[in-house]
Amino acid sequence: MIRKIGVVVIIGLFFSCKKEPKLHLNYTNGKAFGTTFSVQFIDNKEYDFSKSYDSLINVINRSMSTYIKDSDISRINSGDTTVVIDEHFAKVFDASKKIHKATNGAFDPTIGILVNAWDFGPEGKIAFLDSLKIDSLLLSVGLHKVTLKGDRIVKDAPKTYIDFNALAKGYGVDVFAEFFESKGFNNYLVEIGGEIRGKGSNVIKQKPWRIGVEDPNFDDTQSYSKVISLHDEAMATSGGYRKYKIDENGERYIHILNAKTGYPLKSNLLAVSIIANTCMEADAYATALMSMGLEGSKKFLETHQELKAFFIYEDQNKELKTLSVNGFPEK
Repeated sequence: MIRKIGVVVIIGLFFSCKKEPKLHLNYTNGKAFGTTFSVQFIDNKEYDFSKSYDSLINVINRSMSTYIKDSDISRINSGDTTVVIDEHFAKVFDASKKIHKATNGAFDPTIGILVNAWDFGPEGKIAFLDSLKIDSLLLSVGLHKVTLKGDRIVKDAPKTYIDFNALAKGYGVDVFAEFFESKGFNNYLVEIGGEIRGKGSNVIKQKPWRIGVEDPNFDDTQSYSKVISLHDEAMATSGGYRKYKIDENGERYIHILNAKTGYPLKSNLLAVSIIANTCMEADAYATALMSMGLEGSKKFLETHQELKAFFIYEDQNKELKTLSVNGFPEK
């Protein structure tokens, strides 16, 4: 027994003297999808993947950016039936169909034509559209009117306008994460426009990845009253506190519309943060729950306990309240 203990101690001393490779925090930030991005990963080498990042961003933009006139999605929206979509478009379209069905249409990428018609911006009084105009636009709204046949998109209504902005940033985060996975990195954090996905931890500091949940500040300032640890998952936030309009009675309407009525939502729900396995799912469900309102969201989450949710809302006295559902971390 004494000999065995001696062997264990000697082996332990031998390995403890072995020099560990120095770890490097590789960090890059820049512009992507009309916002900013930052990526960081830890390895025993330093890398420059800036060209790879640019390539990933350009490929996604060429496929799904409504701000690029000759992108695939812009051509499809303009009526071009010859567009052959790529794997990125197909993945996002399939996910949209799934989430559209799961939320009973609360998530609908074809509502963009009405969002554009309402001309939402950070300021200004709300000017109601004529009900006849809204009814006519609603004829082209509905993801059930769009199908994927082979590698081409077919629209039942020619004017149907597809807009993946409600989940494209999240998908971009996932694409970056998959890039790091392909390189064999086990500790990384990706952020695009506030949507985040992480794996592993900050092994240099021996701490988990820490991220802030943004407060709903109407003055465009940023503050974080809640900071949580992210463990091998993704988080996205949707809020109505940056894009809203006010009617003549001082009531605030958020930029997210009811896909069934075509009207903006009057809601006491200011922000929804969702934690899910992928950032695309978190992004889409955060938007969907904003459109459902607080009570509708709570009911929905009873049957979707895989989604962790955090709500910021106003009570009847206009005081800020928060609610965590399905195990959303407290810190």
